[in-house]
Amino acid sequence: MRTPREPRPVGGPAPAGYLPISDYGIIGNLRTAALVGRNGSIDWCCFPYLDSPSVFAAILDTGRGGRFSVSAVGASSGEQGYIEDTNVLITRFTTDTGRLAVTDLMPLAGEIAGRGGSHAPPVIIRILECEEGVVDVAVEWSPRFDYARIQTWIEEVPGGWLATGGGEALFLCGLESDESDASRRDATLRARFTMRKGDRRLLQTRWGLEDMTCDPTRAEAALAGTVQVWRTWAHYEDLAQTPRWAGEWLPYVTRSELTLKLLTMADTGAIAAAPTTSLPEEIGGVRNWDYRYAWVRDASMTAQALVSLGHPREAIEFLQWMERTAEAHTGARQPQVLFALHDATADLTEIELEHLEGYRGSRPVRVGNAAAYQLQLEIFGELVSTGYELARRGVNLGPEALRFLSAVADYACRRWKEPDQGIWEIRGPPQHFVYSKVMVWVALDRAIYLAEHHGLSGDVDRWKKARETIRERVLTEGYDPEVGSFVQAFGSKALDAVNLRIPLVEFLPFDDERVQGTIDATLEYLTKNGLVYRYLTDDGLPGGEGAFGLCTCWLVDVLALSGRVEEAREIFDGIVARANTVGLFPEEFDPETGEFLGNFPQAYTHIGLVNSALYLAHAEGRWVPEHAPAGIPREGLR
Repeated sequence: MRTPREPRPVGGPAPAGYLPISDYGIIGNLRTAALVGRNGSIDWCCFPYLDSPSVFAAILDTGRGGRFSVSAVGASSGEQGYIEDTNVLITRFTTDTGRLAVTDLMPLAGEIAGRGGSHAPPVIIRILECEEGVVDVAVEWSPRFDYARIQTWIEEVPGGWLATGGGEALFLCGLESDESDASRRDATLRARFTMRKGDRRLLQTRWGLEDMTCDPTRAEAALAGTVQVWRTWAHYEDLAQTPRWAGEWLPYVTRSELTLKLLTMADTGAIAAAPTTSLPEEIGGVRNWDYRYAWVRDASMTAQALVSLGHPREAIEFLQWMERTAEAHTGARQPQVLFALHDATADLTEIELEHLEGYRGSRPVRVGNAAAYQLQLEIFGELVSTGYELARRGVNLGPEALRFLSAVADYACRRWKEPDQGIWEIRGPPQHFVYSKVMVWVALDRAIYLAEHHGLSGDVDRWKKARETIRERVLTEGYDPEVGSFVQAFGSKALDAVNLRIPLVEFLPFDDERVQGTIDATLEYLTKNGLVYRYLTDDGLPGGEGAFGLCTCWLVDVLALSGRVEEAREIFDGIVARANTVGLFPEEFDPETGEFLGNFPQAYTHIGLVNSALYLAHAEGRWVPEHAPAGIPREGLR
């Protein structure tokens, strides 16, 4: 079987001014986040929210985007690591004369397991400590408001420095006048100073004008408090909750857990797909999308993964947010594909920022996302599955959530016969995608279960009839005996790795020959160097893309639960080995070089890693029943 679009190698060493995507760590405060490079530069940050316009965007244009850089003179890059079981990042620089540690955090206080219980000022704290010898330190602070579309001015003010533009403001403290030079020509503050062993200095940049102070004591307290908040949430102090089933993968599971939490919005309950926009799926290509929104599908998958890790409140609050948001946006309980994180009525029109060159010249840079207005039938299955995963663990969903899920099932039942754009958001003509039909079957199947066991009301007889009709259509039109596999769409012979999920959602058993044929076809035609492409057919867009992290994890899952454990472990060990130095994963990889591609860090891949570790633990006899994800029926409940 040959396909029209063959993968081709992408990437190579990053040119001057750009780090490899894998050279970044992330910090955040459950409202927004920032990428911190191994060179000490914050090259991406939006204030006050993750989907607000950027303040620092050097990752998308090294010349125009703006950055907040702290580095040791003579050290081109540092070594990064997180304070254990937190999202507080340390970058260490070693020079011929000494060693500098830069601790970066966005402070958090209060209870972060639930919505509205935490406090997070819009500030980045950078604590510099000279650990050995003598180190010359260089700082650059060059905010660029509104994706660098607005003129910026920098001036010295009492207590520090103030950048303004377009009605926005960013304050910086911690630098003295005699060591700093603020250029009016290019609106950039540069500073240089010397630190000796034991010296400790605070730099703080804060959005807005509410607090223009710089208190080192308060910053040190914020560091200690933030560490405690993250560790408490991650069960660091409750060893009974430690996921021992993870075995040697525990550090990666914990990092994925913390990263997924970092993408949740504490004020609303929304969950972002990724913290970035327009990091390319092919270097120099046009497949550059804005992922700083809450996709119903991605957020549902994140919520389900967090449930498996012992965090049901995030899933409950996501469902509550989804109900409120769908009601506010449409006047009915009918969700669209994706929403802004804090404003259900926000305009998500996709535009191109032509003044930015894009990461390593990958144009266009986009904000907004036109997929918001597509029909994607499979989102209904993921949404109802979130309620199902909670209910089968004994969580009381409540009448509002049950009414919402019933309405979602009704809506899916009405529209399942229509073609759609599918899970991959194809921008060509709509098709009858096989996986879309399977996930409508899932929506109805889970709704029926909730009606029979958890008090959900609805036209169950209608749902049952539609469920059986959909199943028959998928089995007769979605499987091609000549190909020996489920195919991408009715009437197609193209493969699609998403069909690996068919047994994972319990549509067919793992030992079904059609399931095994789909696995084998995926291994033969979509897998390269242990990484899986989504599909290789022409999708109407120019260029190509890398192999997909989540699809690779799906292959691990189905191999493990099919009893093909050695194959599963080999592939899983391979993808774990591709994590960056702090345990983070991108959306895609170049299978030739291992280079990170796409938005980063990507919820999808971290979801996949959590689930694959669970499935492999189960297959190897280390599975803990209360963590069972979909695909492993819980005895007595399903």
